[in-house]
Amino acid sequence: MTLTTCTHPKAASTPDGPAVGVRATARILAAARSGTTTLPVLDGDGPFELRRLHSHGTQARVCIVGAMSAPLGGDRLRIEATVQRGAALHVISAAATLALRGPTSGHATYDVHLTVGEHAQLHWLPKPLICAAGSDLRQTWTIDLAPTARLVLREEQILGRTGEPSGHVTTRLTVRRGGRTLLDQQAAYGPGEPGWDGPAVLAGHRATGQLLTLDPAFEEIIPDVQLLGDAPQDGQAVLTPLAGPATLVTAAAPDSLRLRRLLDTAQNTYRQPLTDLGPVRGRDVGPPRADCRPTRA
Repeated sequence: MTLTTCTHPKAASTPDGPAVGVRATARILAAARSGTTTLPVLDGDGPFELRRLHSHGTQARVCIVGAMSAPLGGDRLRIEATVQRGAALHVISAAATLALRGPTSGHATYDVHLTVGEHAQLHWLPKPLICAAGSDLRQTWTIDLAPTARLVLREEQILGRTGEPSGHVTTRLTVRRGGRTLLDQQAAYGPGEPGWDGPAVLAGHRATGQLLTLDPAFEEIIPDVQLLGDAPQDGQAVLTPLAGPATLVTAAAPDSLRLRRLLDTAQNTYRQPLTDLGPVRGRDVGPPRADCRPTRA
């Protein structure tokens, strides 16, 4: 992704000065139609360009492409995705998201709202969020799932680019299943947060991430708690079953490469019966290739 600086028509303006922040909401709607998944709504906005990719079986695929440099201080960004009953959606991103210091000292917000209906399934697997020095970002994930929905969600934070200190980021993940809270956690890293890089939190590592997998099959098959990774200095991850049909893998590593290896190992180890997502109403949906080549019009 090429990052460029530009002024968006929805940018907020001060009474006496130029625009200081972008307000943008991108929307995705996936629906089951005639034995496959269609995308009746695919609306990009601001820094979010949404590309429709080649489908895989009955699974629709979307790539999020950065259309401008974002998030910057003062930005208010939001993505909404709804997967309706019986539909299957796989979302990736073309490149890492880079949070930078903006023209204002205010923080940026980046909110992701995901809704997955009955017998629907969602893979949400973006590339990492990089928090550059001087950035200040507040990110939220709000996920509402029907009781029979399935989800695989990966999030990764890289705290500072090579050779620079971390920016500041707070992230909150709230997951509800059938209207009841399954997971609600918050973390904060970077300047001003006590002990964030100490032995009780990241132990000097600069990359952290999570892999959340939810499937009704976990009501019958409950994995054991497991530690992944041999040497703490090279990064480690722990898989924990949640109080519901879900598992959460939490990882910390020195860099993005070793973080991704840990999360990939966890995803491949516990692939069945979950992350290949199995059949949808009797139709097989296997794992797609993660590229960003758009379909032809």
